[in-house]
Amino acid sequence: MATNKTTPVKKVAAKKTPAKKTDAKKVEFAAKTPKDIANEKNEPWVSVLSVELDPENIGNGAFELDWNDKFITNLVRAGYKGKTDSEMVDQWFQSVCRNILAENYEQWVVNQPNSGRTNNKEDLGGGKTSVS
Repeated sequence: MATNKTTPVKKVAAKKTPAKKTDAKKVEFAAKTPKDIANEKNEPWVSVLSVELDPENIGNGAFELDWNDKFITNLVRAGYKGKTDSEMVDQWFQSVCRNILAENYEQWVVNQPNSGRTNNKEDLGGGKTSVS
C-alpha cells in the first residue's frame, strides 16, 4: 500500500532587487517580438515561422505562418474570404506564390532566344520607353 507523504510548503518571500533604468529599458525592448511591435503600432504583420520539406520529394513541403489581427483585417478588406483566419491566410499565400511564378515565367519567356517573340521598343522621350 502506497502512502502519500506531503512535505510542508515553505513560504519564500521574493526580494525585488532595484534595477537601473537603462537595464529595465533593455529588458523591456528585448522581450518584444516583431509581432508585438506591429500590434503596438496597429500594423499588419505576417511571418514564416518554419518550412518543412519532404526529404523524399524536395518539391513538396509546407510553410508555418504566423500573423496578427490587423493582417486578417487587411485580408478581409482586400476581398479574401474563408471560414477561418487560416483559410484566408492560405488563400493569400497561394496568391503570392502564383504571382511570383507568373512573374518568373514571363521573364523566362522574354529571355528565350528563339521564342518567336519580338520586342518593339519606342522611345517616348523624357526617359520613358514603350515596349510591346
